[in-house]
Amino acid sequence: MPADHVNEGATVDTPLIIGLTGGIGSGKSAAAERFASQHGIHVVDADIKSRVVVEPGRPALGQIVDRFGQAVLQADGQLDRAALRQRVFAEPAERQWLEQLLHPLIRDEIVTDLHSAQSPYALLVSPLLVESGQHRLTRRVLVIDVPQALQISRTLARDGVPEAQVRAILQAQASREERLRHAHDVIVNDRDLATLHAGVDRLHQYYLSLREGAKP
Repeated sequence: MPADHVNEGATVDTPLIIGLTGGIGSGKSAAAERFASQHGIHVVDADIKSRVVVEPGRPALGQIVDRFGQAVLQADGQLDRAALRQRVFAEPAERQWLEQLLHPLIRDEIVTDLHSAQSPYALLVSPLLVESGQHRLTRRVLVIDVPQALQISRTLARDGVPEAQVRAILQAQASREERLRHAHDVIVNDRDLATLHAGVDRLHQYYLSLREGAKP
């Protein structure tokens, strides 16, 4: 059963904000898609916001190029995210610099979008929900949980990247134990898509009841 407590650090008042997170290959995107397509829930994706803040013409892109050089740009002037990822995951200090630059900008984009939500509650989807402090924007945290071996095999099959790179990404993300420590709700996604969808549908009804219970 979902734990009936809230994040005391929540700073976004309306609507009810649910943070959805999970490590790479956990299935958080599939869960978010179910909330949106089946239940009409407003979804704010931190990964999309992270792309917005580094679009050509944005100050952050210029700062990234100043630090890492033209090699992190594509021919059309867009950020080469794969090249940048390779650089920062190989050098923890560079990853820390990048996060300090981008996380406040991403947060501003997220807050603006959350405040525009018209659905009974909104979903903030972020792989770095805990690490970035974005969980403080939420009332509850939903973790899509899978064993690490399954994360690795799914990501290798999906992305076709070297296993060493997948393991480096896992190392940079919060541990499974840390995510679960912050969780109010958990869906274990180690079976098929129908099972994941059933977990989402159950929690959707629970979140609606929380929203109704909050009304005067």
